[in-house]
Amino acid sequence: MSETDSCIIRHFRHYANLTESDEALLDSLEREPREVERGEALWQTDDPAGRFCTLSKGWAYSFRDMEDGSRQILEILLPGDVIGLREFAFHERLSGVMMIDDGVVCDFPHRRLIEVFRESFTLSMIFFAVSSQQQALLTERLINLARRSARQKLAHLIYEMYMRLQRTMPHATRRFRLPLSQQQLGDALGLTSVHVSRTLSGFREDGLLIRERQWIELLDPDALAREAEFAGRYLRDGLGPISGE
Repeated sequence: MSETDSCIIRHFRHYANLTESDEALLDSLEREPREVERGEALWQTDDPAGRFCTLSKGWAYSFRDMEDGSRQILEILLPGDVIGLREFAFHERLSGVMMIDDGVVCDFPHRRLIEVFRESFTLSMIFFAVSSQQQALLTERLINLARRSARQKLAHLIYEMYMRLQRTMPHATRRFRLPLSQQQLGDALGLTSVHVSRTLSGFREDGLLIRERQWIELLDPDALAREAEFAGRYLRDGLGPISGE
């Protein structure tokens, strides 16, 4: 996989300037790609946690299945994300990970990340920043579930996806692919698929966005951000150059 094609390298460049050596180290994490299919579980809750993986292509989500048969989606994972960082200190998985669509992942063991830490101070700092931001995303998801209306929840999630995709899609526009079904959107937001459908229809009637199959077109991104009360500090902060000071 060439460095110019690597989503993880494009992602990490938002945190700091990378040297050729840094990029080579990141590229080494993606040297054993494997194809995965839509609906395939990368792992389940309570599986042994001895490896990470980079999501090189496709979308995925982490989840917990409930005793009543329902599912809570915790994180939506995009190309360029490193999956499993939050479980570095645990022997078992805290949540499962499922592919949303066909994709490519690259597995590497925990010890490989330790080797990267030894070889690059910059990458060590970026991995900590990435892990911190993943925690910030989960915190924002908790606030979304607990305190926002259905319209705010859905507007917030869609606008957040739009902002996150800017990092790894060089030619991102207001029209972008959102491959989650209405059921999956509901599982992420604590809503029924019927409520999601009605809310999307309301957004269309209000001139905020159009959803056609797996594609979203933002008609008025600023208005959607206002609807969501989207501050976005958790996506902007910490993206400046990282130094050893």
